[in-house]
Amino acid sequence: MKRSDFKDYIKETIVELLSEVSPEEIANQEKLNKELEKTVELEKELKEDIEDEDAADAAATSAASSNDSVSVLARKLQDTTKEMKTVVNQWKKAEGADKERLLARLKELTKIKKELEGLL
Repeated sequence: MKRSDFKDYIKETIVELLSEVSPEEIANQEKLNKELEKTVELEKELKEDIEDEDAADAAATSAASSNDSVSVLARKLQDTTKEMKTVVNQWKKAEGADKERLLARLKELTKIKKELEGLL
């Protein structure tokens, strides 16, 4: 088969396949694309939340390990408790894997809170 004949054959095959797609399938694909875009945005937000949580963990852990004053420790304990309340509210509204992630976060915050209470 000549190269030009082969190109024509490929073009015809592609046109046939594309013409077999119904308008309903196209509409469904557009809906899926929109959902995919939402998923990507939510994933970015989740990564930002995780980075913020990691920074908060590092700050609380360093606070627990250093010899800070009672007032500083009390303030950090108060901040940790406040964050726990926020995470619990998010946990109540969450579903699936997000709920599991928030539960793990609550367990970490509980450890930090106990450490801070022990230092007080």
